Amino acid sequence: MTDPEPKRVLFYVQHLLGIGHLTRASRIANALAVRGFDVTVVTGGKPVSGFPGPAVRHIALPPVVSSDEGFSALQDMDGNPVDDAFRDMRRDRLLAILHETRPHAILTEAFPFGRRQMRFELLPFLDAARAMPEPPKIFASVRDILQKRPKPERDRETVDYIDRYFDRILIHGDPTFARLEETFPHADEIADKVVYTGLVAPPQPEPPADRFEVVVSAGGGAVGRHVLHAVVGATAIIRPEKPWALITGPNLAQADHDAIAAGVVGNVKVFRFRPDFASLLSVARLSVSQAGYNTVCDILRARCRAIVVPFTTGGETEQAARAERLERLGLVSTLGDADLSAERMAAAIRAGLDAPAFPEGELSIDLEGADRTADILRDTL
Repeated sequence: MTDPEPKRVLFYVQHLLGIGHLTRASRIANALAVRGFDVTVVTGGKPVSGFPGPAVRHIALPPVVSSDEGFSALQDMDGNPVDDAFRDMRRDRLLAILHETRPHAILTEAFPFGRRQMRFELLPFLDAARAMPEPPKIFASVRDILQKRPKPERDRETVDYIDRYFDRILIHGDPTFARLEETFPHADEIADKVVYTGLVAPPQPEPPADRFEVVVSAGGGAVGRHVLHAVVGATAIIRPEKPWALITGPNLAQADHDAIAAGVVGNVKVFRFRPDFASLLSVARLSVSQAGYNTVCDILRARCRAIVVPFTTGGETEQAARAERLERLGLVSTLGDADLSAERMAAAIRAGLDAPAFPEGELSIDLEGADRTADILRDTL
C-alpha cells in the first residue's frame, strides 16, 4: 500500500517594509512541512537570508518594497516606481505558479485585511483559484491585532473579499489576549469563518553559545533606527560592563549600522543579524525592542523581561495596542517613541535590570499557533 500523496499548500507572502510578516509565515510554513504537507512559499519582497527556510519550496517573485514608512506606494529594488508592465509581469508569474502547483490549499498572508496594494495580482490569482476544476481551500493568515483604517469603506471591502473568496480566516492570536472585533468593526459578519490559532511563537530555543545581559533588537531594521540610536546614547550613560548585544537588522542602512557600531560605549557588541536571537533572549536579563508581533512572540517564549517602544509612525496603531495589553499583564514596560532620548532609555534599562524577573508560572497566552495552523489545515483538507 502506497502512502497518500502529500497535500499541496501554496502560501503567498508579501513583506513590504520589515521582515515580521515573512518571519511569521516562515514559522507556519515550516510547521506545515514537518506535518507532511508539500509547501510552496511565494514571496514578493526583498530577499532575507534564512527565510522562509530549507523545509519548503521557495519561489521569489521580482521584489517590490514600500517607498516609505507610510506604505504610500510601491517601488522596485532600484527605487523605481512600480508601473503597469511590472504589475502585469508579476500577476502572470503568480498565475503560472498557481497552475504549476495545483494546490489543495492557499494561504494569503495578511490579505484581505492588509496588502491592498497587491490587489492587482491577488484578485486575478484568487479568481483563477476559484475557477480551477478542483478549487483549493483558501485561508487568510492574519495577525491578532490589526492596523486601524482611516477609511471605513475599506473594512466593508474586506468583508466582501472574504465572502467571495475565503473559506477560513486564521487569526494568529489568543482570544483571551486580543479579539478580532477589537480592531475590526465588521468581525460579527465573518464570525463563522474565524478560527484562532494562538500566537505563532518559535519553538523552545536551545541554549546559545553566547550570553548577553541586555539584547537590543530592531526587527528587520527598516523602522527601528531611533530605538537603536537611543540605546547607543544610553550606553554612554550606563557604560555597561557585562556584555550587551545590539542587533541592527538586515534592512538598516549601512551608514546607520556603521554609526551605531562606532558610537556604542562599554561592553557592547553590534550585529546585523543573529539567527539565534530567540536563544539569546532565553538567557538575557532584559530585551529592548519595538513591539512587533514576532519579537513579542520571541520575548514571551523566552520569558524575558522586556522594554518595548511601539512603532507609531504614519498613524500606526497595532504595536501600541499590543504593548498596552502586555503592560497590563505585567509582561513588559513601555516607552513612547515620540519623545525617546538617551536619558529616558538609560533610566528604563536601569529600572528593567533592577526589576523582578519575568513572572513565574504558566503563561496565560497560547503560543502554539504554528502547530495549531497545521492541525486546522490537516482537519480541513
